[in-house]
Order: sequence, then C-alpha cells, then structure tokens
Amino acid sequence: MSGAEIDRLIQLLAKLPGLGPRSARRAVLYMLKRRDAFMLPLGEAIGEVASAILPCRICGNLDTTDPCPICADPTRDGGLVCVIEDVADLWAIERTSSYSGKYHVLGGILSALDGVRPEDLNIPRLVDRAAGGDVREVILAMNATVEGQSTAHYLTDRLAVTGVKVSRLAHGVPIGGELDYLDEGTLAAALKARRPF
Repeated sequence: MSGAEIDRLIQLLAKLPGLGPRSARRAVLYMLKRRDAFMLPLGEAIGEVASAILPCRICGNLDTTDPCPICADPTRDGGLVCVIEDVADLWAIERTSSYSGKYHVLGGILSALDGVRPEDLNIPRLVDRAAGGDVREVILAMNATVEGQSTAHYLTDRLAVTGVKVSRLAHGVPIGGELDYLDEGTLAAALKARRPF
C-alpha cells in the first residue's frame, strides 16, 4: 500500500506505548498530509533531542543539561531524595507540584524473570549519596508490584548502613476511590496503614 520508508515509520511508531499499528497508520497519515507544518518540524525536534539528551550525573534524570535542572536548583531540598524506577515516575511526581526535594532514578526494578539484577541498576550511586551526609531521608516511590516492593526491601537493606531515614509512599484507598471497586490488596494495605483521624 505504501513505500518502504512510510512502512518503516508506521512500524516504528507502532512500538510507542499506547500506539498500535492502526493508530500509527493514522498518525503517519496525519503527518504526511501536514508535511511542512508538522512532519518536518517534528523530525527536526526529535533529532535535536536525540543528540542533546544525556543522563544527569547526580540523579540519573534525562535532560539536555548535566546536572539536570532539578539537581541544579538551589531552592529544592537536597536532604530529601525520592527514589523512583524511571524518568516517567519523576515526571508524574513533578506534575503534582507537591514535592520539593530531589530525585534518584534507578533505571528499572529488580526482576528475576527479566534478568534485572542489583548491579544493573543505579543503586551504588544512591548509597553513596545517602552516605554523603547531606541526605536526611530517602523516600522509596516504587510501584506497588511484587518487583517494586522487592526492590524497595532490597534498597532498605542497602541503605541501613547509611543511617538515613527510609520511608515509602503510602498505599491504600485513592482520593475519590470507592471501597466496593478496590481490590483486596489495596484494601488490606489501607487497613494496615491506617492513622488517627
């Protein structure tokens, strides 16, 4: 139906999260119809970002500057370090505008099934940061999955030698959540983490 170049673009876009082959075809058709106004600037922007992006040497965030703007910001609380699995989690927390500390991106989570071991993650740098004396609390913001909780337990053990306080995100009933629609694990976590009213 189309040339090899267009098919390749469709196949590449179909690999993006949330896009399948049908959505990728629609996106490519949209770009082809707006070649000068959209496709060429998009291609240029992707090329610029691809050549400029680099990991922050302090936290592991991906940005065009090193250190990243969060680590370089003197108004952020360097005594609080929120440990997250990847940059998407950092962006999610930043969207809340409720956290003013710094971050540490692990680059994944421990997973025996996927072959991800502690040495594959950015754990030594975290332990070094915590032991450096400036950090007073490490917040473990792992996903509430078996792998996420295993990673959190492993990090808690590794951070014990540093003497810093280690906390985790609260688990339980979400804002606006109805008990009848929650799974048993979420309800159990909420009951265990209850606090005075």
